Amino acid sequence: MIMGYNRKMRLAALVTVFMVFWTFVCGMTAFGAQSESGSAAEQRVFDMAGLLSDEEKDKVEESIASSRKKTGMDVVAVTAFHDGKRSAMEYADDFYDQNGYGTGSKKSGVLVLLYMDAPGQRGGESWISTSGNMIRILTDSRIEAIQDDMAEYLRYMDYSGAFMRFAEDIEYYVDQGIQRGQYNYDTETGEISVYKSIRWYEAAFALIVPAMIAGSVCLGVKGRYSMKQSQRDRSNALLAYRADTRFMFRNCNDLLLNKFVTSVPIPRNTGGSGGSGGGHSSSGRSSTHTSSGGHSHGGGGRRF
Repeated sequence: MIMGYNRKMRLAALVTVFMVFWTFVCGMTAFGAQSESGSAAEQRVFDMAGLLSDEEKDKVEESIASSRKKTGMDVVAVTAFHDGKRSAMEYADDFYDQNGYGTGSKKSGVLVLLYMDAPGQRGGESWISTSGNMIRILTDSRIEAIQDDMAEYLRYMDYSGAFMRFAEDIEYYVDQGIQRGQYNYDTETGEISVYKSIRWYEAAFALIVPAMIAGSVCLGVKGRYSMKQSQRDRSNALLAYRADTRFMFRNCNDLLLNKFVTSVPIPRNTGGSGGSGGGHSSSGRSSTHTSSGGHSHGGGGRRF
């Protein structure tokens, strides 16, 4: 009886160990599947043209993820071959819109595209597409500066270096914020949307000056109700005693002793610092257009 009881106990222990092991294996499998699904959902580097090695792609993905975390906006990097139908601008805008990128209600973010001419060829076009708040931050001049930085890497076919420098520049300009005098210029309609902001010193001035004026008025009213006669009131009270006062006038001649004339040439305004779009400065302009999906995008690009 004792032998049978011990055999049953050993069998129950083996079954328990097996069940615990099986539960652990299934849990790890589910966790791995969930992790793979989560990483796939966070993917922001799409190398359809095969310009990056696996190691380079991982580095760019890490750089893009860091940029997204620091800026709070979406950042995407794409390589593709020219499809013969869409321009680099159209391809970048469509890729951004159709994949639902962007943060917040305005879908704020930026996408950089390396649009290669054909397999085996070095040439292509680099395009940066902006959306939402990123349109305000990345003005035309800032996009040109980013393209200049990327060009140093693209010249030597260092595509991963170009992407990582792009991510660094995005972090820098987001940290700088929207520059003073920024405005959106719709290239299709000519409409201008000026960004309006209040600086801290402007807000302080708007609060202090009205407070001083209101304070002076209150002090004046308080003085009148205190029944204290001011100097002006005392002077007016004496007018009754000066009713018969007479004034005498005498001729006084003013002599002009010297006369000096100075001529100063005024330089002509050549208008070199002005820009298009209703006379606004071009340094703060963000040129916008409407994509095929009906969304507003900014951006710019060049060949490399």
